Amino acid sequence: MSKPNVHILGTGSYAPEKVLNNADLMRMVDTTDDWITTRTGIKERRVAGPGVATSDLATPAAKAALEAAGLDVLDVDLILLGTATPDMLFPSTACVVQSNLGARNAAAFDLSAACSGFLYAVSVGKAFIESGTYRNALVIGAETLTNILNWEDRTTCVLFGDGAGAVVLGRADEEDKTGTGIHAIHLHSDGDLTKLLYMPAGGSRIPTSADSVEKKLHYVKMEGREVFKHAVKLMSTAMEETLADAGFTPADLDLLIPHQANLRIMEAVAKRLEIPNEKVFVNVDRYGNTSAASVPIALDEAVRSGRIKPGDLVGTVVFGGGFTWAAAAVRF
Repeated sequence: MSKPNVHILGTGSYAPEKVLNNADLMRMVDTTDDWITTRTGIKERRVAGPGVATSDLATPAAKAALEAAGLDVLDVDLILLGTATPDMLFPSTACVVQSNLGARNAAAFDLSAACSGFLYAVSVGKAFIESGTYRNALVIGAETLTNILNWEDRTTCVLFGDGAGAVVLGRADEEDKTGTGIHAIHLHSDGDLTKLLYMPAGGSRIPTSADSVEKKLHYVKMEGREVFKHAVKLMSTAMEETLADAGFTPADLDLLIPHQANLRIMEAVAKRLEIPNEKVFVNVDRYGNTSAASVPIALDEAVRSGRIKPGDLVGTVVFGGGFTWAAAAVRF
C-alpha cells in the first residue's frame, strides 16, 4: 500500500437560508409528502433567492474551508470548481470566486462533470499537488440547480436543491507516518448514456432562442428509473475498486458518504457493499440532491459534527449526468 501524500486540510459548506419543504411543493405541483418521501427520502431542500448565483454560495463555503485549514487566501495556488450551473458560460465561476476571495496568486478554472464534479475536481487537484506544480488547492462543488428545474414536472423538481461545499488540499508532511490522506480516487464516464440525464439547450447544440425557451429545453431532463438502475450498480463497483486499489475492503470503512441523490439509491449501494446503515452518512432529507455540492456538504457536516474522527477511513462515491461516476478512499 503506497503512502498517501495529499491531505484534506480543511472543509467548509454553505447553503441558502430559504427552505422549501414538501408541504410547500404540494402547493406548487401535483405531489404529496408521502410520494416524495417514499421515493426519495427528501423532506426539504434549500433554494437560492433571486439574483443569487453559484459563486455567491461557493465563496462562503470556500472561506469556511480556508479557515478550517488555517490557510491564508494568498497561499492558495489553485482553485477548482465543479458545477453544472455556472454563473455564466464564461468566464469560469472559479475565477469569480477567486476575485471574491482575493486569491490573486491562484490559477482558477471550472470542471463540468454534473453530480460527479467535486470528486473529479479533487482528482485534478490531487494530481497537480503530487506533480509538484502546486502546493495548496481549494476544491469546491457548488450548484444553484433550482434555476434549471421545471417546476411543473413533479418527477424532477422535487429532487434538487442549492448549496456549496469545499475542501482545501495540501501536500502531506514528509515525516507524516500516520497514513492519513487520499489513498485512492477513481473516475469513470459513459457518454453513450448522455440523454438519460441532461439539459438540452443553452449550449452550441441548441443555442438559446425564443423557441428553445418556449419548448422548455433549458430544464433538467431525466429518465429516473434508468438513472437509478445504473447509479446503484456503478457506484457500488466504483467504491469496491477504489478501496481495493488502496488495499482496503468495504468492511474497513468507518463511514460511507455517497452522493446524496436519493435515499433508496444510497441504501441499495450500502446493501451491495454490505455496509450497515449506521455507517452511511445521510443528509439528503434536509438538502435534496445538490449535485456537485452534495458530497462536500456532507463531508463538512460529518467532520464538524464528529461523525468523522481522526484516523477514520472514509469512502465517498458519486454519480451524475454524462454519465460520470467516481469514488475516493480517504484516511482522516
